[in-house]
Order: sequence, then C-alpha cells, then structure tokens
Amino acid sequence: MFQWDEDPDLNITPLVDVMLVLMAILMVTAPTITFQEQITLPEGSKTVKVEKPKTLTIRMDKDQKIYLGKDTYKLDTFADDFVNQSAKLDKNSEVYIRADETLKYKNVMYLLKTVKAAGFEKVSLITL
Repeated sequence: MFQWDEDPDLNITPLVDVMLVLMAILMVTAPTITFQEQITLPEGSKTVKVEKPKTLTIRMDKDQKIYLGKDTYKLDTFADDFVNQSAKLDKNSEVYIRADETLKYKNVMYLLKTVKAAGFEKVSLITL
C-alpha cells in the first residue's frame, strides 16, 4: 500500500519571493501616497491692493546740511522748518535717517529728537 512520509519537505521559496515583491511595491508606492483634506478657504478681496508703506528719508552730510526730498535745511533751523513741513506729511510713515559717519553723535541725536518731537513714531537710523 501507500505509505505517508513522516517528514514532509515544505518549499517556502515561492512564499518568500511573493512577500519580497509585495514589500518592494509597498516601499515604492508609500512615499507617493498623499492625503487631501477638504477645507474651505475664505474669499479674499480682489479690489484691495497691498500698499507699500510710505517712507520718508532724511539725510545729513558732513557739513551738517540736511536734505528732505528736494529741500535743503541747516541744522540750527531744521527743527522749526521740519515741524512746519511735517503738517503736510503722514505721521504713520516710516522715517529713515542717513547721517555721515564723521558727524558728532549729538548732531545725529538732535536730528532724531526733532523728528520724534514732530510726531513721527517709526524712526530708524540707517547705517552702511
């Protein structure tokens, strides 16, 4: 009669091959899977444009001449002239002060103090 083998051989090579192929497919496709969350964004205004903040540049050269736009002032009369001139200017604009490096510290601080006293809050010193 027919006799059963007590120690059967299992061939697991095809199983390992299939598992390696599936693992390779998973490793290739996993980074490309993206998830999308459906959200509703607020509607933006198409009529409002972003405006560049207004700036004002004041320059002082080594001879203590102060330049504001096309106008030229002397240091000793600048405070009164700038207060009169600032009535026409926007107080929320940014003010940049450029001063020559050979000027005395007190002259640059006087210029800074004059601009602050005229009502400007956003005042910066520009350096090279």
